[in-house]
Amino acid sequence: MQKTFRIIDEDGIHARPATALVNTATKFKGTEAFAEAKGKKVTLKSILGVLSLGLEPGDTLTLITDGSEETEALSALQEVMIKEGLGELNE
Repeated sequence: MQKTFRIIDEDGIHARPATALVNTATKFKGTEAFAEAKGKKVTLKSILGVLSLGLEPGDTLTLITDGSEETEALSALQEVMIKEGLGELNE
């Protein structure tokens, strides 16, 4: 499953929001979670991976989940993106 967001946080995705995404993804043990942007795909369970994307305002980020809890994981990650003011759904 996947959802795409447009980054709206004026600072992009930096350490604090990246940590919130990683902590959320890590809760779902039976599910792989990935972030894809700028032609690069990284695991959402690695803070360095997420930060390496260098996401800035206006960039597009796709969150991908695969596994036994993929629906719940994607929903939780979407909540972090929106609640933290990081991005909006890019339908």
